[in-house]
Amino acid sequence: MILFERFGYSKGGHASVVVQNVTWKSRHSKSPLNLFSMGFFLASDTSFPKILNESEHFCVLSNRNVKLLFQFHSLSADSTINGSADIEDPDEYNLVFGNCQPEFEISMHVHTEMYNLNNGGKDFLPAGQTVLPKLYFVFFLVYSCLTAVWLFISINQRPKLEKIHVIIGALLLVKTMKMICASEDKMFVRRTGTPHGWDVAFYIFGFLKGVMLFTVIILIGTGWSILKPYLQEREKKVLMTVIPLQLLENIVYVVISETGPATKDWMTWNQMFLLIDIVCCCAVVFPIIWSIRSLREASKTDGKAAKNLKKLTLFKQFYIVLVGYLYFTRILVPATGALINYRFEWLITVLAEGASLGFYLFIFCNFQPVEKNPYLVIGDDEENEASQILEEDDAFEL
Repeated sequence: MILFERFGYSKGGHASVVVQNVTWKSRHSKSPLNLFSMGFFLASDTSFPKILNESEHFCVLSNRNVKLLFQFHSLSADSTINGSADIEDPDEYNLVFGNCQPEFEISMHVHTEMYNLNNGGKDFLPAGQTVLPKLYFVFFLVYSCLTAVWLFISINQRPKLEKIHVIIGALLLVKTMKMICASEDKMFVRRTGTPHGWDVAFYIFGFLKGVMLFTVIILIGTGWSILKPYLQEREKKVLMTVIPLQLLENIVYVVISETGPATKDWMTWNQMFLLIDIVCCCAVVFPIIWSIRSLREASKTDGKAAKNLKKLTLFKQFYIVLVGYLYFTRILVPATGALINYRFEWLITVLAEGASLGFYLFIFCNFQPVEKNPYLVIGDDEENEASQILEEDDAFEL
């Protein structure tokens, strides 16, 4: 069996498949061909595991739990066949090609069309994704406001502006553009079934956002441009490792998005994507740990306890928020997606983008170019109290 596509249907949905240029080749020259043993069918997500188990004992096309579209015995003279089905029982369905004669290798060109009906028109988004165009547009408006406020603060605090603040502003702008591209992408797919080029823009801004986000995290973690005007050799190595990995990760993401389960090595691409993402997430934590340890050592010798205490507090908060953000988006969100009903698939986007917005707001509030930023102004009257806290409290030990 080959899984071609998965689609969430509401009542009255429709699926159609057109197959052309069908050819086959047998590994055994004497094997008889039975075209009744090959065909396409729909299987609901709830019954699919049972179908897989029963397929070990008899041909899956004869299973009573499948919604058969067609078998290859109906092939026309030009090796073309098509079939369709209306969905009366709402569920998430899998479009599958079944071949009960594995000794035959099949080659064909397949065109699928799967949609729900919405106010009499075709809706090519799965039932759980119909609100995504509006949802992404709402996030676009939020990030637009956030970018405008950051620009306003940067202009008014120009004497306090550092290079890192410019990079953060660029990150907010790229994230904003990614959201509007995602909204347009989903809107065109919903109306026409194709993104009309918006997917290309989405991939470009997604790549820029990924590279810039991890760059900002590393640079803030090292204290570059605010604590110090340079990067140490080990910090440069982390940065030069993460940026190429982000490039590779986005290439893999495009391959996964533009292909499907029927493509050879599709699962391998998914595993590669997860591996690269985990490596990047682990790598960005090290500069923060190094900075915390460096500040702890400096607090014992430089006589600036109050300043170091505030820096340590901010770095500790950044470390906790970063780890929480990575854990939530990489583990809890996918786990939630595996548990919720297909009709609420949009909740995965709400959780992921909501967590991202929270993380951006934390950076926005704590690292903006204002005079009260603990990085820039520390009152000397806190020195004695801070010295005592640093001596007695080991809460910053990792």
